[in-house]
Amino acid sequence: MIYDITQELFGSLTYPGDTTPERIVVRRMEDGELYNLSDIKMCAHNGTHVDAPRHFVRDGKSIDEMDLNACIGTCQVCSDIAALLSTESERVLLRGMKELDEDIAQKLLSKNIKLLGIEGQSIGSASVHHMLLSHEIVLLEGIRLDGVADGTYFLFAAPMKLGNCDGAPCRAILLDDVN
Repeated sequence: MIYDITQELFGSLTYPGDTTPERIVVRRMEDGELYNLSDIKMCAHNGTHVDAPRHFVRDGKSIDEMDLNACIGTCQVCSDIAALLSTESERVLLRGMKELDEDIAQKLLSKNIKLLGIEGQSIGSASVHHMLLSHEIVLLEGIRLDGVADGTYFLFAAPMKLGNCDGAPCRAILLDDVN
């Protein structure tokens, strides 16, 4: 089974102060045009998105410089911090709108985590972002895990290739057949 864990962009939650995503209709067949055409106005961190190290690390990698191996592969979905801290998976998705504190972030640094996904629009404070991103842990924010049980899945969450950008939207999906 395929689970789409991506928020619909135009109805997605927006972090306070970020640009609200907007679809601007440029051409409409209903108006006699030969085709439909839309422009999109948005923040790179709207909806379901990936944070690049450059988001909080001055000379950190931009989204197009990141290793995509962190965004694709086997992952563990878990419901609480204890399960998050005990997993051996390189990719972990945490259920709920939890923000992590510095103590949890510090504990995660001792693990072999390549990607951490959360349902909230932000993983936590600026210091939490900096701690994780400076170790090149990919942050997948704004996922939706409704209807997805705790367990092991195959994750595909490659960000859009936006040159020199600090983050990018992505279409995140889980496959439950990991073989």
